This record gives sequence, structure tokens and C-alpha cells, in this order.
Amino acid sequence: MTADAADAHNFSSVFAHLDIDSLRLAIYSATATDVERALQNPAGRLDALLALLSPAATPYIEQMAQASVRLTRKRFGANIGMYLPLYLSNLCANECDYCGFSMVNKIKRKTLNEAEIDREITLISAMGYDSVLLVAGEHETKVGMEYFRRVLPRVKAAFSYLAMEVQPLSELDYCELVSLGLDAVMVYQETYQRHTYAAHHARGKKTDFVWRLDTPDRLARAGVDKIGLGVLLGLDDWRLDALIMGHHLSYLERRYWRTRYSISLPRLRPCTGGVPPKMEISDLGLVQLICAFRLFNEALDISLSTRERPDFRDNLFALGITQTSAGSATSPGGYSEPDTHLDQFEISDERSAAEIATLLKARGLNPVWKDWESQW
Repeated sequence: MTADAADAHNFSSVFAHLDIDSLRLAIYSATATDVERALQNPAGRLDALLALLSPAATPYIEQMAQASVRLTRKRFGANIGMYLPLYLSNLCANECDYCGFSMVNKIKRKTLNEAEIDREITLISAMGYDSVLLVAGEHETKVGMEYFRRVLPRVKAAFSYLAMEVQPLSELDYCELVSLGLDAVMVYQETYQRHTYAAHHARGKKTDFVWRLDTPDRLARAGVDKIGLGVLLGLDDWRLDALIMGHHLSYLERRYWRTRYSISLPRLRPCTGGVPPKMEISDLGLVQLICAFRLFNEALDISLSTRERPDFRDNLFALGITQTSAGSATSPGGYSEPDTHLDQFEISDERSAAEIATLLKARGLNPVWKDWESQW
């Protein structure tokens, strides 16, 4: 699919009319008065999100954090949903210079078979998890629908909640996966800035910016319960990428109001063949991002991965986070065979699920292993 073929009822048609340069200028020209006005009524207002993401909001981060905690407790209580990634394959047909799975990297490739998946399921279940995120490199021929048809029923039989982070698929494919037990899909745009996107995606289907941009529309029409958005912080100006993601989220919530939404805010991490950040985001900047989105949308799930340092993660949990992973492996078969050097990226927090659960309880938070399940 190309930009010319974009459906008028997809986000790409909205995105085409966004004045990116004007948004960038507005972020960096926001004033303290703009921030104070935004803090008075931030819910659902894109102009407020812009102000709260701006450099002018830096002196107000403590105030934002206090408001974020209050809103999170009001909507989610003290609950933190626990999930774990299950990596199925590191095969990939894309060349992306920030990812360890990139097709040009000289690493050992592996795709789990049924017996290997069963071993991973046993180990993940033993940790207490009942929510998993299936992850794979983007390889349509060897890790595509034929493979997913075999895998999903097997995994769904063991876990109540099943999410996926794989290559973007068609609406019909998503409909079929929903019938096999799929609950959620995470599809990250990486960056909403087209020139940067093109620079980091040299080959493969992932070069199609619009096909990826319109994936959440296809997901929502297919009846997927939850859709996850995200940008890879560091590829370009994180403030601008986050703001455009806010526009994307706002569009989706208005158009597909029955669907639930989440965001993930991963920072660029070292990996095989990786690239340095173009614009680094500090710890304080990540706090600002989390709080800005919580004030913008109190019902939004916000996920925190093991990319962040243990001490920093400990301080983030209470600020607006509603979902987290712990004890993660980022390679296929990584729970039964750790240290295989097949990882997608380096993990910063290597503490076990039990350790994180104990920490959360000590801080007055409630680790939730099983959120809900279908009664069908």
C-alpha cells in the first residue's frame, strides 16, 4: 500500500493534513502561561498535551507528577498489570538500523516450534503470569499467518490474555486472529517523522510508512479489544513524536470508541548493529512524558518495560504506569535457554517477577497477574 492508496477513513488521511513544522514550532514556543492553562483542564485537549510536552513545562513536572498519581489511583486504583513477552522468532525481512533482529545483522536465527513454545509456556506460567505478549521479527513467509494459526490456540489455552507485537497484517487476518483468541496488538510507529522513518528503514515491508500508520484502523475494525501505540524515543525529536502520537490516539478514541488503548514509551537501547540516539531523552523527560499523557487521558494504559534501570523503574511505577513486565527475555526461547545472544535489545532491569511483585507491594501497589478472561 502506498500513500496514494490510503483510505480516506484511516488516520493517514488525517496525518496528511497535520502541519508538522507548525507543531514543532508551537512546542518550542509554548510559555509558562500555556502550561498553567493546560494544567487547569488537560483532559482530551491536544493543545494542553502540547504545552505539557514542551520545554516550558519542565518547572511544573512535580505538579504534573502529583496530578498524575491522583488520576491514576482514581481510575486504576493501586493496580499494576503484570505481563511478559514471549519471543517466537528473530527472523526478520526488514532492515532497521536500531533493532538487533535487522536482516543485515549476522546473528543466529531461530523460530520456536511447538515443543519449544510449550517449554516457554511452562516456565512463564511458573512465574505466575497469565498475560503474555507474543513477539516476533517481521517475516511474512516463515512467521506469518500459517505460523500464527498454529501458535495462537496453543498459547491461548495457557493464558487468559494474549497480545501480539508482530508485522502489521490485513483487517481480515486480524479478524481471524481474534477468533483464535487474540485480545490486544501493539504496533509502534517508531517515529511519526517521515524523513527519519525512511532513514532508519532501508529495506522490507516496514519501509511502507502509511501501511504501518493505518494498522490501528484495521485492528479496530477487526474488533481487537486493545490497541497499543508507541514511538521509539531517541530516533528523532521525542516531544514532537509524542505529540503526534497524541493526535493519533485522539483520532482513534473518537472513531473507535469501543476499543481500549495503551501506549508504550521505550527509549532507544543498545543492540547488535544499533544506532546512537539522534535526540536523547533524559530521565526527567520520560517522567514528563508519562505524566503529560496521564493528564491528557486518565483511562489510558501506560506500559513500562525492562529497558529502564531498576532504580528508575522503582520510581516510575507510582507515577502513572498501569502495566509492567519483569523477568523478561528478549530472544526466542530465552526463558528455557537464556544467554543465547539472540536478543532484540539489551535489558536494564533483570530482576525476577517475584522481586518486582514484592517491591510493588512494599510501595502500596498491587501486582495483578490475571486481569480478566472471556466467558465464551
